Amino acid sequence: VQLQASGGGLVQPGGSLRLSCAASGLSLDVYAIGWFRQAPGKEREWVSTFSGRYGSTYYADSVKGRFTVSRDNAQSTVYLQTNSLKPEDTAVYYCAAAIDVYNIPYYLPDEYVYWGQGTQVTVSS
Repeated sequence: VQLQASGGGLVQPGGSLRLSCAASGLSLDVYAIGWFRQAPGKEREWVSTFSGRYGSTYYADSVKGRFTVSRDNAQSTVYLQTNSLKPEDTAVYYCAAAIDVYNIPYYLPDEYVYWGQGTQVTVSS
């Protein structure tokens, strides 16, 4: 099983980035894919989840209305579209997979069994 996160970069405040999480070795139909982020000196923070089994989407209050999570079945990829970026969105962003038994957000890192490497997002003028 492999999760490959990509799409990070340097962007000005108000800009956008599309992060990708390419999955191999697992079926996105039975896993929930979560996005987390970690800024220097801070704990890992849950950002969003796409429920593979139920199709539900969940967002942290800090990103609601600005970020959108979606899935491309053909590409076995989950995307996180990030709009109206703010300096406080600067962090390393990770994707992870949780076995999707219940239709819930899976807030906690311990609920995830597979993790991808991170991709750096820097929002700065």
